[in-house]
Amino acid sequence: MNPVILLVEDNPTDEKLTVRAFNKCAVPHQLVVVRDGAEALDFIFATGAHAGRDPAMDIRVVLLDLMLPRISGLDVLRRLRADPRTSTLPVVVLTASKEEEDVVETYQLGANGYVRKPVDFVEFAGAAATIGLFWLSINQPAPAARGVR
Repeated sequence: MNPVILLVEDNPTDEKLTVRAFNKCAVPHQLVVVRDGAEALDFIFATGAHAGRDPAMDIRVVLLDLMLPRISGLDVLRRLRADPRTSTLPVVVLTASKEEEDVVETYQLGANGYVRKPVDFVEFAGAAATIGLFWLSINQPAPAARGVR
């Protein structure tokens, strides 16, 4: 089973751009898309509508929008960092927010990266390939983080 990139994105246009960019990268992966913060937590923790997901599914990185319905991206990040099973799960914030306080807060909460959108597709496709190569091929995941994946 290929490692999983979890995309948490409620904007259909941004979702299509991201899916297209990751499909162009040469790194084997499975891209799973969820559309709000509550669904993201359900998927990650295999609860609710995702209670039956394969626990062997290896989530390697979460691409997290901040402005999400039901549960905000910041609250998702807080929950991930507060749980020992996901405290080291890599999270890259992918958001349209240009607010400096969002950048500061996401890093204070433990985000591993912050990418502003929209970005040029060619530039973003290159970034997607780099993210895929790093998080899926080069980076060694923390063993303790595998408990929920």
